Amino acid sequence: MNLESIKETTLLNVVEEMSIAAGIPRPRVYIIDSDAPNACAVGRDPQHASICVTSSLLDLLNREELQGVIGHEIAHIRNRDILTMTITAALLGAIIILCEIGWRLQYVRGYEGEEEEGVGSRAGCLFFILFIFFLIVAPIIAKLVFLAVSRSREYIADAHSAMFTRNPLALASALEKIAKAPAVKLGSAATAHLFIADPLKRAIGESEGFWADLWSTHPPIQKRIELLKQMAI
Repeated sequence: MNLESIKETTLLNVVEEMSIAAGIPRPRVYIIDSDAPNACAVGRDPQHASICVTSSLLDLLNREELQGVIGHEIAHIRNRDILTMTITAALLGAIIILCEIGWRLQYVRGYEGEEEEGVGSRAGCLFFILFIFFLIVAPIIAKLVFLAVSRSREYIADAHSAMFTRNPLALASALEKIAKAPAVKLGSAATAHLFIADPLKRAIGESEGFWADLWSTHPPIQKRIELLKQMAI
């Protein structure tokens, strides 16, 4: 048996173990040929779920660390986080589309009003200002809610991984290795929230503070590592 077969067998065994620990059916497993060490889970429920890991992640982690990562992804599946984030993303998209439609309708209405009535009333001007404010603010608020949900799901999945493996230091060590790996982008902004670590390696995701907390898809890796280490005390 060659090295690649051993790694694939180990991966399947680990997924089986973590599925049993979580009490869910074993999801389908895929390997992504990529130099970016990362992993993600997809699927609307435990019966229709898949886990994807990159080839470089299998090369980088030992068995215990791999258990921590898989436990994290299994937690997302058991908690139906993918469905939650899909619904949240759909609502965000709907709000943006409705705002875009509203903007275009208001433009047409304003143009026709100038033809028929001339300058609008003071109440009409106030309504227009409030309407523009809503068009600008609503998508921003929706985006912030989406990102906040994404970050909270990561913390919960980390905690459940520690519970499944009974070894929070395993995931902490895996995250440390992932954080130190060379920056190789994977996926896109639309799929970044699916991965265990930000696949785009954006600087804001590695920093702490008010703005980073607002705009990043993932909590800072160092903060996640610290919390996991505290669980082991």
